[in-house]
Amino acid sequence: MRLLVGLSLFLLSVVLCEDESSEWKDPTVFITILVRNKAHVLPYFLSLLYNLNYPKDRIILYFKSHDNSDNSLEILEEWVEKVNREHKYHSIIKELETCSGGCLLAGETSPVGWNDAKFQHIMTVRQNALDLARFYWSDYMWNLDSDVLLLNPDVLQDLVNANLPVVAPLLTSLGQYSNFWGEMNDDFYYKRSADYGAIRERKKLGCHNVAMVHSSQLIDLRTRESDHVAFHHRKIPDYPGPEDDIIVFALSCSLNDIPMYVCNQKDYGMIMLPLEDHQKLEDDLEILRYVLLESTSRHPPIKIDPIFHKYLPQLPQKSKFGLDEIYMINLERREDRKERMDYNFDLLGINAKHVPAVDGRVLTAEYLDQKKIRMMPGFSEPYHDRPLKLGEIGCFMSHYNIWEEMINLDYEMILVLEDDIRFEPFFIQKFHSFLEELRDRREDWDLAFVGRKILHNAEEWYLDGTNSLVYVDYTHWTLGYVLTQTGARKLIQPEPLSKMIPVDEYIPIMYDRHPNITWMNNFPVRNLKAVSASPRLIFPTHYTGEDGYISDTEDTSLIEADKGEDTVPTSREETKEDTDGEKGAKEKEGGEGHCVLAKDKSKLSTSNDIQCNGDN
Repeated sequence: MRLLVGLSLFLLSVVLCEDESSEWKDPTVFITILVRNKAHVLPYFLSLLYNLNYPKDRIILYFKSHDNSDNSLEILEEWVEKVNREHKYHSIIKELETCSGGCLLAGETSPVGWNDAKFQHIMTVRQNALDLARFYWSDYMWNLDSDVLLLNPDVLQDLVNANLPVVAPLLTSLGQYSNFWGEMNDDFYYKRSADYGAIRERKKLGCHNVAMVHSSQLIDLRTRESDHVAFHHRKIPDYPGPEDDIIVFALSCSLNDIPMYVCNQKDYGMIMLPLEDHQKLEDDLEILRYVLLESTSRHPPIKIDPIFHKYLPQLPQKSKFGLDEIYMINLERREDRKERMDYNFDLLGINAKHVPAVDGRVLTAEYLDQKKIRMMPGFSEPYHDRPLKLGEIGCFMSHYNIWEEMINLDYEMILVLEDDIRFEPFFIQKFHSFLEELRDRREDWDLAFVGRKILHNAEEWYLDGTNSLVYVDYTHWTLGYVLTQTGARKLIQPEPLSKMIPVDEYIPIMYDRHPNITWMNNFPVRNLKAVSASPRLIFPTHYTGEDGYISDTEDTSLIEADKGEDTVPTSREETKEDTDGEKGAKEKEGGEGHCVLAKDKSKLSTSNDIQCNGDN
């Protein structure tokens, strides 16, 4: 009996302890933020910081700012004043120093670039912030750069829940740069690790032990070992490395067996590319523009606090870049995509016309009869052996209607864009160069791809005297292309509605580079001249299997070959499938086996003129 009573009391105590533990407060976090000449990015940074899903009463914010030649201090003061009125944060500490003259540190000739005095200054400031976090008995210190965009509001809670001594969220950039080093070399500088790409591209998910994390380090100050963490080399006995705050931090951890981790289970955010010594602060504005663009491929456009509207840089004036029209095809039920594309067009200064797409979900037999639409006899989709889907018909008709309008309005040159695209970094400059070469070589093309899917084993060669134009092999997708009046007439003249196939199969037939001879025989005149931007300038926002991937084309019914009637929907996952591993500027152009040749067909036999993926 006593044994049963004792066991009961033990179980009750376990339950009570569990209930009590579930009511524990979240750990306290001391967030230290250094700001210098970040007026252009602060409206986004502060808006995202405020929207973090972490109890504000468990957060102390510490701002340190000095030697600003812009209005960073004004923005910080206004935001802190507003937030303080809400009494949500535990406290906000600010050390905001005004300056006069050139607002430069000792030894600086420009606020961009690094010298020994600047390294010493940054090490001191970061060390003081770490000491302050310890003074406040904070559970964690989060060392956070002010040019980081925290796009996932759960990032801080996730890092705390990871329960690791030092941890950072993966932050990507416009290139291969990120906020972690996979390895260090013998001199304690960066060394690319074998798994760097897999971690950065989130092909290998988890929290990964790495050689360094920077720009967003969460440090657990509750452990004894955290007393060894430092940002200044004077805090490390017999310090062996360079006097650089991020290297000092990494060595203070590794020399004391404190592991550092970067976590990439979620898409947490982005980081600005660091400016090179020869660049100016104005160049950071252009980097920010494309970071904001890139972020919308995986997250909604950033909503900033209204108090910041007056501080935002002026948007570029809208332009058609000398084209008669720029069309953007969008399903009216996909208002999210339209909102995203309008945001992108505002940032880029693109004056585009919204064209409602033909929606395959609502197509009727009457519509098919009215337009005299019939599937090509014997057509079977090559990947899944099925007839056309109504979504593919809608996609074809969306493009076809634009071709017709171009002819009717006597437009000479247009740009057609779909709504599920992302723009290559520094798109505008590259697109201007692309258009210039197109105009110089007007006789060589009717249709010029801006974005597409390069298929396995494609062989393509550059046009003589050009830097960005290649003749196109068999290719998929109609993400974006420039079209001439002549090209539109060549596409419509064969009456493709009466023998319809997917539009991205039809176009390669018309420039005579399709592998299916039977299909090509349905169109005896195949004289469309096609070229492409190389490297490509636009890409899909998502590939099959990625988070957020949706195919509006595939999510529709089939058409019967002879009656045009709906049948039971089936699944196809090829539309935006990354079968060739193509990820834009972040990876090599095309898929494995894709070759770009230096000049023309006559040099196909010259091996030195061929560059294929996988070549060194």
